[in-house]
Amino acid sequence: MSGTSAALQPPADAVKPVRHPDAPAPGELLGAHYGQCFGCGDEQAHGLHLKARAGEGVSITAEFTVQTAHQGAPGLAHGGVLATALDETLGSLNWLLRVIAVTGRLETDFVLPVPVGTTLYLEAEVTAVAGRKIYCSATGRIGGPDGPVAVRADALFIEVKVDHFIDHGREEEIQAAMSDPDQVRRARAFEVNP
Repeated sequence: MSGTSAALQPPADAVKPVRHPDAPAPGELLGAHYGQCFGCGDEQAHGLHLKARAGEGVSITAEFTVQTAHQGAPGLAHGGVLATALDETLGSLNWLLRVIAVTGRLETDFVLPVPVGTTLYLEAEVTAVAGRKIYCSATGRIGGPDGPVAVRADALFIEVKVDHFIDHGREEEIQAAMSDPDQVRRARAFEVNP
């Protein structure tokens, strides 16, 4: 990225990320962490419905198709929606580390316009870890996985405890998620907050 801020530069003592032994296998579809998530949830009518897959090492690939509800200027994706797609993809990386983390900082570059109807092909990877800080980057391409870069981002995620969501989330949604009879859905609702 051009002009990445100092806050997104890993410190000298940062370490190379290590994929958790229980992380999803390369190629495995991750699925939604929460049905109401605007980025990946299946229950959001106008959400991105982003589909992410585990990659090699500590990397993710993902796709989403820009719909009419995602436009800003006539016929073009809204920049905030594109930033959301990058953030969602970057947040999915935390599943490979098996940590709960939230976005601390996200810097985006918008390189090319992305028309409605376009599929955005995203790739993201964790580049370094320093204590609770997770440094990562992503690109979004149009025209195919090897097409031109339309958007890119660098991000810093901060590892948190599940209490972060319980203390700051809306009571009704927290209680609904915590009382879900499906144990897997209940646990995944609090795995990440991309």
